[in-house]
Amino acid sequence: MKRKLFLLVIPAFFASAMVISCKKDKPLSSESNEVATTKDGNQFVVDTLNSKVEWKGYKIFKSENTSHFGTIKFESGDVTVKEGKLESGKFVADMNSLTSEDLKSDAENLEKLNGHLKSGDFFEVEKFPTASYEITKVTPSAEGDYNTVLDGNLTVKGITKPVQFKANVSVKEGVVSIATEPKDIKREEFGVKFQAPAENGVIKDEVTLQINVKALEKK
Repeated sequence: MKRKLFLLVIPAFFASAMVISCKKDKPLSSESNEVATTKDGNQFVVDTLNSKVEWKGYKIFKSENTSHFGTIKFESGDVTVKEGKLESGKFVADMNSLTSEDLKSDAENLEKLNGHLKSGDFFEVEKFPTASYEITKVTPSAEGDYNTVLDGNLTVKGITKPVQFKANVSVKEGVVSIATEPKDIKREEFGVKFQAPAENGVIKDEVTLQINVKALEKK
């Protein structure tokens, strides 16, 4: 039973994916947006204690009842503000910090799940210790619930692909806040292809990522 539970929760994690820019290896493949932003402006540093990536993965059917969720911490990051508006930014996630939140009360299975997600079956954190998202274009938006559209390059396991997020961006009193929409990402496009045995449930390819960043102006 424990083994089945472990295999079922595995998919959840991918949301952690949000970002892998390997420090040891060059990207295995790249399909990226052209960078149109600059660092010409006021510099801000990501507050790593108050910033995170939230992830949610699903099995069989995409629903709240078949989901697992967790977080990934940021290792570093920087943001540029020009004339009071977000100009550019890059955020680096620490893949070793990847953890499940829904298993916090089950220490044994939490340890197994986190360990498996960090292994070669999933994110190979020893080889790819970080993931990253670099903003390549910032577009104001007056439609819907978000005031900004961010185009950027997401790198996971040495694979870089363009990903667009709608986001709410605030620049106020020396603090930049960025909160993206929940965004579905296809994990297999980033080399995360593990599947549990069919009897334990089919793991969905789609995982949901949400980035929350707080950056403080350099003094």
